[in-house]
Amino acid sequence: MRLTIRIFTIITVCIYSAISYAQDNEKIVRQINQYGTFDHWCVREIKESGLIGGKTKYLYEFYGNPTDTIRYESKKAKAFKAPHGYLWRSNNVYACVAGIEKCSVTDFPEKRGNGYCCRIEVRFEEVKVAGMINMEVVTQGAFLLGNLPEPIKDTKDPMSKPLYGIPFTGRPQALQFDYKAKVGCEVIKATGFNKAKKMGYPDYPEVAIILQKRWEDENGCVHALRVGTGIERIMENVSDWKNGHKIEVHYGDISKEPYYKDYMKLMKGTPMDLHCINSKGKNVKIAEEGWADADETPNTLIIKFIASYGEAFNGGIGNTLWIDNVKLIM
Repeated sequence: MRLTIRIFTIITVCIYSAISYAQDNEKIVRQINQYGTFDHWCVREIKESGLIGGKTKYLYEFYGNPTDTIRYESKKAKAFKAPHGYLWRSNNVYACVAGIEKCSVTDFPEKRGNGYCCRIEVRFEEVKVAGMINMEVVTQGAFLLGNLPEPIKDTKDPMSKPLYGIPFTGRPQALQFDYKAKVGCEVIKATGFNKAKKMGYPDYPEVAIILQKRWEDENGCVHALRVGTGIERIMENVSDWKNGHKIEVHYGDISKEPYYKDYMKLMKGTPMDLHCINSKGKNVKIAEEGWADADETPNTLIIKFIASYGEAFNGGIGNTLWIDNVKLIM
């Protein structure tokens, strides 16, 4: 009798856990799709330090009240704080390094019909003060599922700043979105410490949906298996909107498939390795150890739209990706 009750209890717990996960996934999908219309924006107005010119910058983020088109946040709230249910993050960022306040803006609202879309660019960020400072830095427009904690406090290891991914156990079929693009601009390397240098090859935007199964070992290192992959580079200019474009998610090991490209490879030991905060509160790299079985359940969802596929401080100045109506198709 006790064994029967115990088995019944275990089955009941498993059923309720499955229902809870399904409900969480449905809620996350609704939140992703809700903000993917880009019709409501907020903007932070921040005055940079006088030492570097004191310019006023406008940092846009694509959420807002349904009755607002663009709403200003409090000028006192410089560091970004995501509102409840907002899972996205633009690459518009506020930095305070050694007490000097600086902003980088690469994502913008742009009118489309009766609403708005998002314009993502690769740009020069200039800091010029007569007789003191003359710096140029390449900044790459992006937005992602995840977080970009502010303020940025140093310029070390820029790829460690964005924290890609949110908890998710679903198995989506595809990522759908509208887009147009200007691509193929020559890559320029500009770190701010050396003169800008032309690299002699073109640059392209990249869109990715990736599902991982992550775990942390006893030393705080985070590992992952690649469960699902959908990655596409936009290699041609698209001057008119392409609506309802889909990137299919492929599950399991795709390395031998005819559609496989080198840029779909596992992220381990490369300059593009992703980062997360481990259970000890430390920023660590995520090592993708291999491909998961095709029927594996993920625990992390990554979506990213980037105007440049390259490393930090490298990019095709002028590359532009317009996106709208982003949806996760289940």
